[in-house]
Amino acid sequence: MDSIDLEVLKSCELWLSAGHKVELVTVIKTWGSSPRPEGATLAICDDGRVVGSVSGGCIEDDLIEKVRQQGMLRSVPEIVTYGITADEAHRFGLPCGGTIQLALEPLSAISLIPELLLRLGRHELVARRLELVSGKVELSAATPEMSLQLSDTELTSIHGPRWRLLIIGAGQLSRFLASIAQGMDYQVTVCDPREEYWDNWQLPGVQLLHAMPDDLVLEMRLDSRSAVVALTHDPKLDDLALMEALKSPAFYVGAIGSRMNNAKRRERLKEFDLTDADLAKLHGPVGMYIGSKTPAEIAISILAELTAVKNNVALAPEFRVEHARSAPGPSV
Repeated sequence: MDSIDLEVLKSCELWLSAGHKVELVTVIKTWGSSPRPEGATLAICDDGRVVGSVSGGCIEDDLIEKVRQQGMLRSVPEIVTYGITADEAHRFGLPCGGTIQLALEPLSAISLIPELLLRLGRHELVARRLELVSGKVELSAATPEMSLQLSDTELTSIHGPRWRLLIIGAGQLSRFLASIAQGMDYQVTVCDPREEYWDNWQLPGVQLLHAMPDDLVLEMRLDSRSAVVALTHDPKLDDLALMEALKSPAFYVGAIGSRMNNAKRRERLKEFDLTDADLAKLHGPVGMYIGSKTPAEIAISILAELTAVKNNVALAPEFRVEHARSAPGPSV
């Protein structure tokens, strides 16, 4: 499953190769409430097809209507603003007072879309610098803390997975978790040294490594944009990896299992050189309580809790699998 950003860029390449005119629309800035964040993208084809989103739908409708009525006449990028007045905000589906600034970029060979996709296919994080006067593009390596920037002369957008997810265990649940996480723009790595799990693992874009999980945690040098989820149910694989992950700056560390098994896991981890603060970082039983039973539902539950932590949203106890009284037995 591609992220929205990747799907937009692939559509741009496909339409350009078929001889169509294409414009790439990027959210530059928002004021007040806005349904889409800065950096969100939309691709418009000259026949009216669109992929991606920059608003709740009304701005997309306006852009499409202009293409159908006027065609694509731009030869260089243009910065436009929607929602300056209350009437415009209402017309375009923006909350009262909301304003959104967009870059409308006509694409061509100098846009370097194929080169960008090639680098993204190598899981690189890329800065794309667009000259507003000419439409010329330069690509360079980016770092996770970089963000979209607009000056009088250029627009720099950041492309590629900014977040990393390490999944310990290559079972069926891992497959669902990895697939959905890819669509959420995570660079996903799965680690499992057990040979019996290797042959059946096939998920494009996800790297399966056969190292010991604790060694890989150290090798990856987890940072504040990293998450680790242990799914093997095997203390020999999970515990040492969790120990190293809990000592790292990783923003999320979780482990599957029942309340009883997680209590036993915490007791085992206390025997290592972990502080109470380190142990408090462990999410287990992992996930948000949604009554999940199937692997797909459990994957959604895990990513829901992970997303809440990433976005600094505090969950009430009743929403945590760890505390929910009525959580079903086979759930996370």
